[in-house]
Amino acid sequence: MSDEKKHPRIEFKLPERLAGGVYANNMVVAHTREEFVLDFMTLYNPRAGVVTARVIVSPGHLKRIVRALAENLARYEARHGELSEAAAPGDEQVN
Repeated sequence: MSDEKKHPRIEFKLPERLAGGVYANNMVVAHTREEFVLDFMTLYNPRAGVVTARVIVSPGHLKRIVRALAENLARYEARHGELSEAAAPGDEQVN
């Protein structure tokens, strides 16, 4: 069976209001038994920031997201070199 038959191509529309994306330099994760809530934020300094996007997913879908992110990070590092983890918010000096 071909990949096309196993995984049919799905066409998506990207609404114009989302086309530019949003910047986030922090994320907070919360969960209940039924769902995970991912709040992406932009922190301007240690005491000020704004939530730029909230994504709510099922636990099973989050598992697929984590796997997809890990696979893509491995491909990125294979091509561009190993990355260092960024400092946690608040660990950086603000000038």
